[in-house]
Amino acid sequence: MTKCSECDADISTPTDALEGEIVTCADCGASFELIGSSDPFSLKPAQTVGEDWGQ
Repeated sequence: MTKCSECDADISTPTDALEGEIVTCADCGASFELIGSSDPFSLKPAQTVGEDWGQ
């Protein structure tokens, strides 16, 4: 279990989670990428890809 950097809530990671997977905070909805290969994982904000509308 790790802490959300946005709202400090606990974020549970599945026991079979792998580095690079995306987890979402149930309290605030922030998305994070799992970093590292051990429990507990470190979190970094997930990259969001916005629409470029062909520009």
